[in-house]
Amino acid sequence: MADLVYPPVILLARTVFAALGLKFTIEGAEHIPRTGGAVLASNHVGYLDFTFCGLAAHPSGRLVRFMAKDAVFRHHASGPFMRGMHHIPVDRDAGSAAFRDALRALKSGEVVGVFPEATISRSFTIKPVKNGAVRMAAATATPVIPMAVWGSQRIFTKGRPKDFTHRGKAITMAVGEPWIPGKREDLAEHTALLAQRMSELLDHLQRTYPQSPAGPEDSWWLPVHLGGTAPTPAEAADLDAAEAAQRAARRAERGGGEPGDVDLEAGDVDIEPADPDSRPGSDQPGSDQPGSDQPGSSDQPGGSDQPGVRADERDIADG
Repeated sequence: MADLVYPPVILLARTVFAALGLKFTIEGAEHIPRTGGAVLASNHVGYLDFTFCGLAAHPSGRLVRFMAKDAVFRHHASGPFMRGMHHIPVDRDAGSAAFRDALRALKSGEVVGVFPEATISRSFTIKPVKNGAVRMAAATATPVIPMAVWGSQRIFTKGRPKDFTHRGKAITMAVGEPWIPGKREDLAEHTALLAQRMSELLDHLQRTYPQSPAGPEDSWWLPVHLGGTAPTPAEAADLDAAEAAQRAARRAERGGGEPGDVDLEAGDVDIEPADPDSRPGSDQPGSDQPGSDQPGSSDQPGGSDQPGVRADERDIADG
């Protein structure tokens, strides 16, 4: 596909990063293949993660197509850029279409970027990982590549004011070794492995990060287990639940929300994978409930002959 928008956006982003004095360190960029499809799966600590994670693919000459909430594509400012860069819109109420779009992109040789935690982690630890990234890789016989990013939360994250004034922040990234989940293998085990590897990469970045909080009041960007004052995972889950209820109430008041309604402070632009497994009809990763319309479940009586991979996913993967 023609990329007339992506290169200029990258140039603009690099100019902004230079103005902010950001200091980038990328480990393991060689794990991103120079050709062929791949699923790049990263943790999520800040709103700019997709921008930074894309940089990790540049040494390999790749442009990452990130899966993002469809509201970002409808927005008058961000929409033209997102569409021009061929990112993949995700309708959280109809994620199957986005999942199929991602499979087609992978089959055509694209690198698809996902955040398997689905939303920003307020605790700055790995949240429960959804299985969409693994299912996409298994369905298309492409590698899943674990990745972690750290430091982006200091610029712009959920529940904190933006900070574009203090220059010189370090942004560190680590890319792990890829592997290809087999179609007939236990995708729940591969999802657990992805979570483990992401957690190991994140822990490495946190413990080797070259900067420290300026004082006790600045320790908010460190997780509790490293002496910071970020919410614990349990506290973060409660905050997420309360925020989700507030957003649902606002949408109900507006009759479902207005097109292009993007509330950055409310977290409405969290980059999420098209993994609707949490919706009714699929309460377990790779559920084989007959009649379910969710990716990862069988739509054939008696179940799929490939665990966790739907017949329509196989159709796309097989051509």
